[in-house]
Amino acid sequence: MIVLEQTDVHVPQSYVADIHAVHFVEVKPKIEGFIEAIYVDEGKKVKKGQTIFRLKSLEHNEDLKEAEAGHKQSIAKLKMAQYEVDRISSLVEKKIISQLRLDQALAEKEVAEFEVKQAESRVQRSHAVLSYTDISAPFDGTISRIMYKVGSLVTPNDLLTNISDVSEMFAYFKLSEQDYLQFIKIDHSNLPDSVSLILPDGSLYKYKGMLEVAGSNFERGTGSIAFRARFINPDGLLKHGISGKIQLLTKMEKVLLVPHKSTFEILDFVYVYTVDKENRVNARSFKPLYRINSYYVTQDLEPGSLIVYEGMQLVKDGMSIRGDTVKTKN
Repeated sequence: MIVLEQTDVHVPQSYVADIHAVHFVEVKPKIEGFIEAIYVDEGKKVKKGQTIFRLKSLEHNEDLKEAEAGHKQSIAKLKMAQYEVDRISSLVEKKIISQLRLDQALAEKEVAEFEVKQAESRVQRSHAVLSYTDISAPFDGTISRIMYKVGSLVTPNDLLTNISDVSEMFAYFKLSEQDYLQFIKIDHSNLPDSVSLILPDGSLYKYKGMLEVAGSNFERGTGSIAFRARFINPDGLLKHGISGKIQLLTKMEKVLLVPHKSTFEILDFVYVYTVDKENRVNARSFKPLYRINSYYVTQDLEPGSLIVYEGMQLVKDGMSIRGDTVKTKN
């Protein structure tokens, strides 16, 4: 027989999680054009700055040529305006013409200077737009499915591919108010393995996670708060968009641990045999909250209860028994 005593335990609890790459971007063109070349293949790794697509756009090439021609024309116009200012200045010094004509020439030169700056801006803008024909990787990562082939016409709204860096992964999940309050009571400095990840096949991810950030407030509709955990992914097992479950240790205070071997089941109910002061046994059902290793965690039974430890098949309700008494082990 054993005596049930209250204790505090850390119980693992699971929460559905969405797993995302720390770095993940959608690659879209900034301009409209035909895909002239694709320099990568699906599933391949790329380096930051590496060209992955090249677009061909005759329209933007013509825009650049037109802007450069306009720039040359504005420079020529400025030279003529400067020549006119120099010529009129000489005539004004000789008092052949009035100062008013020189003021007019200076104003025309100022307009010409402004037109040169405008033309330079158009050339720079055309160069920038034309540079968008080369589409590069924003960071080191892995190419996902390529949605278009060479020769396809694409626009700024079209998704070309995705790039993800899966060296580290985020797992997003939510806690209820009750679970949140239980969780923050734990001194996690003494529990380095408190954040685990359960994979879709039920297996445990071999690397432990680190809790980094929580939401600043509870959602009104669900009464939950968002959390995020970070996991290293050196083997590349985790992929962006995979599902899983986060397992956290939460603290339960003043609970009872009932050995699984001390229980039996009838239909959907779990029972133990309690022993009263006259050493008579009575079948008593209880509600398990969790199972930790070989123990049920419950708050249904009374602290100090004496129950039959083993040999359930030899015991009947109402019979008298005698035996040694031990204590539960946490």
